[in-house]
Amino acid sequence: MSMQPSGPSEVPAETVRVARAAFPRGSLAIRVRDELGPLFHDEEFADLFPVRGKPAWSPGRLALVLVLQFVEGLTDRQAAEAVRARIDFKYALGLELGDPGFDFSVLSEFRDRLVEADAGRRVLDGILAAAGEKGLLKTAGRARTDSTHVWTAARDVNWLERVAETLRSALNALAQAAPDWLVQVAEPDWFKHYATRAEDSRLPKARTAREEMGLLVGRDGMRLLQAVWSTQAPQELRTLPQVEHLRQMWVQNFHQVEGEVRRRDPKDRPPGATCLVNPYDIEARNSVKRDTTWAGYKVHLTETCEEDAPNLITNVATTDATVPDVSMTEPVHARLAEAGRLPGEHLVDAGYVDAHALVHARREYSITLTGPAALAVSPQTAAGGGFTGADFTIDWKDEQVTCPGGRTTTRWNPDRSPEGTPVIRVRFNKSDCQPCLVREQCTTSSAGRRLTLRPREEHEALRQARADQDTDTWKERYKTRAGVEGTISQAVQRCGLRRSRYLGLAKTALQHQLTGAAINLARIDAHLTGTPRARTRTSHFAALRPAEPKLDGAK
Repeated sequence: MSMQPSGPSEVPAETVRVARAAFPRGSLAIRVRDELGPLFHDEEFADLFPVRGKPAWSPGRLALVLVLQFVEGLTDRQAAEAVRARIDFKYALGLELGDPGFDFSVLSEFRDRLVEADAGRRVLDGILAAAGEKGLLKTAGRARTDSTHVWTAARDVNWLERVAETLRSALNALAQAAPDWLVQVAEPDWFKHYATRAEDSRLPKARTAREEMGLLVGRDGMRLLQAVWSTQAPQELRTLPQVEHLRQMWVQNFHQVEGEVRRRDPKDRPPGATCLVNPYDIEARNSVKRDTTWAGYKVHLTETCEEDAPNLITNVATTDATVPDVSMTEPVHARLAEAGRLPGEHLVDAGYVDAHALVHARREYSITLTGPAALAVSPQTAAGGGFTGADFTIDWKDEQVTCPGGRTTTRWNPDRSPEGTPVIRVRFNKSDCQPCLVREQCTTSSAGRRLTLRPREEHEALRQARADQDTDTWKERYKTRAGVEGTISQAVQRCGLRRSRYLGLAKTALQHQLTGAAINLARIDAHLTGTPRARTRTSHFAALRPAEPKLDGAK
């Protein structure tokens, strides 16, 4: 299909007349059109379509349909039917009453085009741009960010199903790409074991029998991989995604010992960041956060938090499940800077804060990063009353450190951490530590106390952050961060944020961009209608909880 851009159209007069009569108080779609005008223009998506071909349905309108679809939780069929039959949708899209709309498959095709061009952000940015023009978006004040887990759309499978389904998928891809070659290579038993899904087979229940079946699958997969990499096989077969998936899965789960295929021990398998966990979604990863274990992804939502304007989501970032929150602090700031939406203060939880993040946010973006900094700890403090690195006096100019016992060392060695960040290794002499009267509170090492310091700017920033977070002023200011939990709850309940609708990181990321856009439309509509923000729900019994008694001397 090709796309011939058309300028923004006015809502046809007859559509306006009927919509006003049918919705005298308006609806979300009508109010958003009246307040923000046409949100998207065809020119914004011109690069997604070829120059020649059958004319495509307006991509600007399709983008709005996708957002309205997420606002109301509609399927593709329901969204396409709403464009044909609902007057408020026709009003928002600027369509004639008799416009037949499009086939529901067009939405899936348009999403694929957005994914291929990594253009999902254009949808969220389009709504934010329109809100900014109307004075509904205020970004210079404060923003807050939090993340939540997202389950993959693929069903959970056990280890035996995982390897069997991976092999079956590779066989199906090879059967389509090189059927004559596969017929010559395939073992007769393969048609019995892998012609249908593993879930449709009666897998053995006994542990020994399951292990034997797993080894059988392992041997079959190894023979297939050897055949694909043989000189008789067409070379292009090695580039098939399903074959590469099979190779990775087998490297991670099997190895050969004296010519025999064996299953790898758990300690011999790769770390979570690279470990394949699902035969259907090869980009999903396992992760654990406190008591939550999941396979899939993680999404980070950033929103404004001003009292006199709607709280709008300004950035959405999706990663695999193993990426720690602190790794996303800098990318979120970079994206906000690129879009011109940097806040003055950024409220985050402890996962986004470390010394480097504090300094980088202030130095590169003039942002005050506010979040609980990890406390300085040591084995001695865990037992109570011990010394931490904060109890040592550092002379940065002369590069020497004085311990709580009054001893000074000049053994100051610049180095790098295992992650590659600059650090300073400080070491006290054995002769200084052994006779020290406070040695038991400081170190258990017979070789003397050792410290690892960050560069001065980071060290002092972290120390100041730890001091600030104990003040009442900081605690009162930080209370605002809690509101982002409600945003995640709204996205989960209204748009199904917790479960991916699609397979793969790119499609899941598009879903999250559309979710952010949908939440923004809902919040703009709530602002226009004067709908108050929801309060935190408290049960009747919890409201009766007695106040905690104040400690002596507390204000």
